[in-house]
Amino acid sequence: MPGRIAMFKDREDAGRKLAQALTSFKADKPVVLAIPRGGVAVGYQVAEHLECGFAIIVVRKLPFPDNPEAGFGAIAEDGSTYLVDRAMRGLSGHTIDRIISEQKREIARRIAVLRDGKPLPNIHDRTVILVDDGIAMGSTMRAAISLCRNKKAKVVVVASPVAGPSVVADLEEIADHVIILETPAFFRAVAQAYANWYDVPDREVLELMTRVERR
Repeated sequence: MPGRIAMFKDREDAGRKLAQALTSFKADKPVVLAIPRGGVAVGYQVAEHLECGFAIIVVRKLPFPDNPEAGFGAIAEDGSTYLVDRAMRGLSGHTIDRIISEQKREIARRIAVLRDGKPLPNIHDRTVILVDDGIAMGSTMRAAISLCRNKKAKVVVVASPVAGPSVVADLEEIADHVIILETPAFFRAVAQAYANWYDVPDREVLELMTRVERR
């Protein structure tokens, strides 16, 4: 891809490097919550290195009806919602409600398929490390942080291999710690940071979760 930054070979490589940057949190006995699907491959490496709990947190972008690659916010599995006011202009209330309902259904599907319908682990008074494979706009991570706050997590750590500088500054205002390996000045898409980029299928996520259960 022209202009690709390719800071990481793949998500496994990025996860191992991110894990090293999070070593100081090992003593806290944290729980790693990964955002599917790409974040699971990265989060798995972090949880293995920290020898801690690992689970999937389901958060969905709220996509524009005519441009699903972009979004006007995000919603987490507990209903925590982050909306970008300026991005919502031009969308009717009916359209917004419809898109939220569609994403709630997809959240339910992913919980059923990727987590076997099981609830999130108890994160009350615990250190939580939220992991994704990259943070572009930051909406899904904001919704995930809101979920953790609602569930009374003691410390919320945002961790990702790559993100834009402005997004990092915004997240630092609402998370306790933000650990990002690379913050390229001209950052447009997470795929730029990976030499081997592909859409992670459910099957791969389930294989990683099976490894976690065996451990």
